[in-house]
Amino acid sequence: MSDSKTVVVGTMAFDSLETPFGKAESIVGGAATYIGLSASYFTKGVQMVSVIGDDFPTDYLEDLKNRDMRLDGVELRKGEKSFFWAGRYHNDMNTRDTLDTQLNVLADFSPVVPMTDRDADFVMLGNLTPAVQMQVIEQMEKRPKLIVLDTMNFWMEVALDELKEVLTKVDVVTINDEEARLLSGEYSLVKAARKILEMGPAVLIIKKGEHGALLFNKEQVFFAPALPLEDVFDPTGAGDTFAGGFIGHLAATQDISFENMKRAIIYGSAMASFCVEKFGTERLLNLTKKEIDARVQQFIDLTQIEISF
Repeated sequence: MSDSKTVVVGTMAFDSLETPFGKAESIVGGAATYIGLSASYFTKGVQMVSVIGDDFPTDYLEDLKNRDMRLDGVELRKGEKSFFWAGRYHNDMNTRDTLDTQLNVLADFSPVVPMTDRDADFVMLGNLTPAVQMQVIEQMEKRPKLIVLDTMNFWMEVALDELKEVLTKVDVVTINDEEARLLSGEYSLVKAARKILEMGPAVLIIKKGEHGALLFNKEQVFFAPALPLEDVFDPTGAGDTFAGGFIGHLAATQDISFENMKRAIIYGSAMASFCVEKFGTERLLNLTKKEIDARVQQFIDLTQIEISF
């Protein structure tokens, strides 16, 4: 395991979920939680930058610390509540309805990267307002080796200019296929990727849920399948878990080549496949290296083929 400095910025929150497989009330979630947990299987000392209320369970924070995750970048606001989201998934598990959103402490969140981590090599900007993401970038004392940004359609609709500015400052962007089409104005994902790469990032990842993920740079494209699973209990956090595995592998290997990003996508996909097997972060709290290696091998077996001419 590497001990390179990795900063993860995003929400630590509560989710209430309803899927065809059941319900879960007020369980721990949030983009940073999923990203950080996933990355912690590959690299030590992940620094979390977030904000929570005093309703966030202290035993859960201890679980994170026991995974060598660092929490001095997490602001605790006494007398206030943590961010809360409630949603209901449709039968296809790809579409969902938001039932409730309570910003609470997130309403005026101003992230502070600890001084000890302003020279971090790897920065993962979870889905937050582009202005908040920019605040983090501006706090870094040197240019990180890699900045990865996740965003969503909402910011494309309400803060497009700010988002485009942040895109000029990052190396990798991760979005889903619908968001890629919205941001680029192109239906073809190949054309969409070309346009988005012209906005600044060197690499684009387009997540396609149960249909895998695409990795683009200006010259190359790589496709990673999703593992066919018998049961998907809860897709919440799968994209963030994917991002955590992706940046965790890159931080562990200190290699940001396109070839190694191909491997990182497989590791990210493997981690995401664990995430959806249980509600919330439950599955991510007690994985073993043996389980992860076996799951990665399943991805390798899924795509290996020998053809003779």
